[in-house]
Amino acid sequence: MADNFRFHCPVKIVSGTTALEKLPSEFKQLNAKRPLIVTDPGVSGAGLLDLINSTFTDSDITVAVTYDRVPADSPLSSILEIVELYHQHACDSFLAVGGGSAIDTAKAANIKVTDRDIDLMHFKSVLRMNKTTQPLIAIPTTAGTGSEVTSAAVISNPDKGIKLSLINPQIPPNTAIIDPRMTATLPPGLTASTGMDALTHAVEACIGTQKNPISDAYAGSAIRLIARNLVEVVQNGGNLEARLSMANAATMAGIAFSNSMVGMVHALGHATGAVCHIPHGIAMSLYLADTLEFNLDTVSGFLGDLLPEWVGIEETAGTPVADRPTRFIEGIRQMRRKLNQLCQLPLTLREMGVTEDKLEEIARIAITDGAAYYNRKKFNEADALTVIRRVYAA
Repeated sequence: MADNFRFHCPVKIVSGTTALEKLPSEFKQLNAKRPLIVTDPGVSGAGLLDLINSTFTDSDITVAVTYDRVPADSPLSSILEIVELYHQHACDSFLAVGGGSAIDTAKAANIKVTDRDIDLMHFKSVLRMNKTTQPLIAIPTTAGTGSEVTSAAVISNPDKGIKLSLINPQIPPNTAIIDPRMTATLPPGLTASTGMDALTHAVEACIGTQKNPISDAYAGSAIRLIARNLVEVVQNGGNLEARLSMANAATMAGIAFSNSMVGMVHALGHATGAVCHIPHGIAMSLYLADTLEFNLDTVSGFLGDLLPEWVGIEETAGTPVADRPTRFIEGIRQMRRKLNQLCQLPLTLREMGVTEDKLEEIARIAITDGAAYYNRKKFNEADALTVIRRVYAA
């Protein structure tokens, strides 16, 4: 643990089974009346926007325009289209509805609306922007990314093969609305992979170089909620109580890792996504357990401390202290096997169509990823390749 730490979460969180109904009053408090909705075709096709629009019926809030064409990787082209729509329709705020891509796209568009001279593909120019952004409310429709509470956005320029993480203290939404109705239609496979994404955020938050007592509290609670609810929501997507628990867990994990940072799991996952276009949540699920085993000699105490969150105090008490770290990792493996049985969540890179000739390239890219810097155990390309090969054909 660092000698000192900073903890920051500027996002107001409104959570519950009727949280959506608070949307008009939240915009009113932000002095906003003409939001631009940023979302993706899946959200629009699932009818979730009807739930949102119905909340504005008796208010003076008017949805000025809806952009529902956000693809998977928050491309620059979509961001620039949204910026033009914002000005054309005299919008005064953003409403991001969706998973990480939709929320990240809205964050990036907000930066560009605020300062037209910003080059979004230039990390330092975004980092140094200090103008106050437009009001932004985020409504996550997956329980995974935590983007609704983070100071980062991942965007891409497919034409140039560039993917960049933007960081700026102005990026976080003003408010996050956490309502289980918005995740209830998520299919089992996406429910599982996004849940594993949230679990990875929480676990890496507890073992990295920037961990601190406050981030540990958020992350530990997130792990406990995920351990008790992820399998249930995959089996029974209509269980709104479990859905709310998972949504809250994802948000808490997002708060935790945005303060404590993430490490090797994310470095490997980012590289695998860049080289092989593996969805982020699946990559996190694939790498988590094997990466923890690689790091075990430096994080065993931290993992042992997490076992009560996973199995409860009574079972932890019956587990020898020396066995608790590996028991925690085995718990993650057991959950992955159960999810594989329920919804075919992949267990190996080979199942995802990754070919063996790509593994060395993934390792080369992983060691240059920013997340690698925060890993407690330093690793080189050979170390990364060892883990990748394990995951390739586990």
